[in-house]
Amino acid sequence: MSGYLLDENVPLVIQSQLAQMEPDLTVYAIGDETAPDKGTPDPDILIWIERHGCLLITNNRATMPIHLQEHLAQGRHIHGIVQLPKRMDISQVLEDLRLIYLIAEPDEFKDQIVYLPLRS
Repeated sequence: MSGYLLDENVPLVIQSQLAQMEPDLTVYAIGDETAPDKGTPDPDILIWIERHGCLLITNNRATMPIHLQEHLAQGRHIHGIVQLPKRMDISQVLEDLRLIYLIAEPDEFKDQIVYLPLRS
């Protein structure tokens, strides 16, 4: 995994806080100059994270699982999707994302959706 891509509706405070916590972690956000544009369709986001080796951080519970199944059915792969909880405790989300960055094996979340919090 070479970083995270924050989906369009993920609070940008996560990007800035992760940069402070882990300076070597690359965190893109939809709409950044080097990331997909705002309004990019989900299937194109999955192709982008596949090409860039990123985990997608999202709160899209409705359509992203469907698009992931279609992506995988085409023989494609991703490094993983991290689904944020409906009610976010930003400090818990940051700690979980930091933990994933620090200790996850490279293919641990391959082709999967992982749900936060990591522990209850």
